[in-house]
Amino acid sequence: MIGFIGLSHLGLNYSLATATKGFDVVAFDPDAKLIEQLRRGSFPIAEPGFEPLFQQHRTRLRYTSDPAELARCDLVFYSLDVPTYASGAGDVAPLSALIESTLPKLVPSATAVVLGQVAPGYTRTLAARHAARPGEIFYQVETLVFGDAVRRALEPERYIVGAADPTQPLPAALRAWHAAFSCPVLVMRYESAELAKIAINLFLVSSVATTNTVAELCERIGTDWSEIAPALRLDRRIGPHAYLQPGLGLAGGNLERDLATTRALATEHRTDFRLIEAWQRNSAHRKAWAQEVLQQELFEKNFRARVAVWGLAYKADTHSTKNSAALELLGSVPACEFHVYDPAVVLPAPHSAGVTVHPSALEALTQADALVVMTPWKEFSTIAPADLRARLKGNLVIDPFGALDGNACRAAGLRHRQLGKPATLA
Repeated sequence: MIGFIGLSHLGLNYSLATATKGFDVVAFDPDAKLIEQLRRGSFPIAEPGFEPLFQQHRTRLRYTSDPAELARCDLVFYSLDVPTYASGAGDVAPLSALIESTLPKLVPSATAVVLGQVAPGYTRTLAARHAARPGEIFYQVETLVFGDAVRRALEPERYIVGAADPTQPLPAALRAWHAAFSCPVLVMRYESAELAKIAINLFLVSSVATTNTVAELCERIGTDWSEIAPALRLDRRIGPHAYLQPGLGLAGGNLERDLATTRALATEHRTDFRLIEAWQRNSAHRKAWAQEVLQQELFEKNFRARVAVWGLAYKADTHSTKNSAALELLGSVPACEFHVYDPAVVLPAPHSAGVTVHPSALEALTQADALVVMTPWKEFSTIAPADLRARLKGNLVIDPFGALDGNACRAAGLRHRQLGKPATLA
């Protein structure tokens, strides 16, 4: 029996993936209301493929708020997401509280694995605090990606495991769980595994920042980023899977948290962090791209314009709005009249002033001076540009990610602006 403690986004996906592989699962969370919701088959997350998979394997999942049931498990994962402060720093207090309240409920020999992302040194301190218990404590790098969480949980590229002594074999229960997912397992010191997760995200940040920097240059000098990206994918030093999609800065929380953590570590240990600062500045700069285009194309003539916004989530296929560029846009022009639609997100109350929420994309569009597509949901690409033109009062479409067909938009008489493409091409 395998236990998952903490049923946030991370715990829900990992526990379901584990049940899918044939294991019986005890999925625990102290929130009794959440457990009742989960037992009804209603989930507080939006992930493609999650609910059909749950229906196939629900008999192997036991959702509970009773910590006594954890005594049935010889392997448990602490799978609570680590939230981030506005500063970008991670808040491990809820995870720590959950560990301290439930670790005594486990059988003493049970293996405990921390999945939630923590700073280097966290797991060793935790293990030292509980050195008297015979069951070992490990750290494992999670592979959660919002919008792709089900696939990533079922098909991990690798597992990175932090151990007190990486020269010793892992416990049998943990090895059996790893074997079910058929991927490489890298075992290393606690601190190396904790920092490996951050290093992975920093390399991702470098791709994001470089892509956005060059895409902005494309917009100014008349070149097209979509023509350049294939050349980069054919370079072995970069590779076919490099992140080469221009975007509105960093969002979602994890990358920002790792930048903040690395900057704090560099400050503490007196190493250089100017590259980290540059990435943070680049992210803030590109996050304002839609506002800048609106200012140039619309607000200089009409600062009280009516603007339709499609998408509030920070990316498609997720309900999360953490560090969403769309929410920043809504707060950027107080005099503007925003009309919004998102298929999964309920607009957070702090951002609702002066904003009208609509039940459909076309209703939000009616009589707007411009459309801004802030999240490239698939349903937006199915709407004919002619229908957009018929609903809009103006003809400006700001589509950072190219959710709409630019050529079709121009053929319908729309001015289509996209990241990485100059206005002359738009």
